[in-house]
Amino acid sequence: MSIQIGDSISSFNLPATSGRTISEQNFLNQYSVVYFYPKDSTPGCTTEGLDFTALHSEFKQANTQIFGVSMDSMKRHDNFKNKQEFSFDLISDPEAELCKIFDVYQLKKNFGKEYMGIVRSTFVIDPEGKLVKEWRQVKVKGHAQEVLDSITELQNA
Repeated sequence: MSIQIGDSISSFNLPATSGRTISEQNFLNQYSVVYFYPKDSTPGCTTEGLDFTALHSEFKQANTQIFGVSMDSMKRHDNFKNKQEFSFDLISDPEAELCKIFDVYQLKKNFGKEYMGIVRSTFVIDPEGKLVKEWRQVKVKGHAQEVLDSITELQNA
């Protein structure tokens, strides 16, 4: 059963860049953007990370933290984050634990082949740790700005 709008985030504990361990407790007391992407160092995933980094100061002004999540190893995450100079941490989810909570680990098709993988998706969690907004099957262009605008709307509602 995947998380629905209004639900609290299930318990989890995963490694992230900057030597951090992230759990559902990290999503309290501020807004959080959790975006899932298929693979480090691929064109779309790099663009998405750079777009969130470009808007980092605006997210910070909106009391919002950002986390990127994929199934890549910590070594790949560290290399990817450092090379691209991302301003936020990447969570490593090799067993798809967090992916399954958000129901983003799904059957995908590419060039006629079927395989399990991450469907690019973004979620906003409010300061009480509840899911308040989601985007599934995200198209990267303009997405980071759309997420920021949505958080600003939520805060001004």
